[in-house]
Amino acid sequence: MKKLSYIILGFIIGAVLTYYFCPRNIGDTEPPIVDAPDGVIEMSKAQELNNNWTEYREPAVDSAAQQQGRKKDNRWTEWSVDQIKRYVIYSEYEAKKLGYDITGFRVYLGVYGDNAGKKKKNLTTMFIAPRGKKSHDKAGMIPFNLRENDENIPIRPLNDGEGGSGGY
Repeated sequence: MKKLSYIILGFIIGAVLTYYFCPRNIGDTEPPIVDAPDGVIEMSKAQELNNNWTEYREPAVDSAAQQQGRKKDNRWTEWSVDQIKRYVIYSEYEAKKLGYDITGFRVYLGVYGDNAGKKKKNLTTMFIAPRGKKSHDKAGMIPFNLRENDENIPIRPLNDGEGGSGGY
């Protein structure tokens, strides 16, 4: 009878170890549902916004580019997913060192100017800069920072994306 109880105990221990140490087929599970963040618009709305820019801004912007000896100005700037992810991580790290909490990012328009080289001279560009608030001391009972508005954080912005003149 003792031998039988050892055999049963061995099967139980073996079953438990198999459950915890053998790989499971995860492909059978449903992928998680990811909700779109606030501010996501329909493709048709994006096309409408692009068409409005073309109608109301393109003639003025391109006429300014033509004065600089170019046919068209940049209409967009593109960064890779890796560049954006790395910039967010870099910004959060730098903000923490400076005592800030990042609350968002702004995309600014700029112009390279005369000294940017032949490829970029006087073309429109865009750059991304973090915004945030000074971190509050977690130990305090009452935050005495009455200025709660977001401000530019002194961190180098992300620029040098690929730009172009084609519409959406």
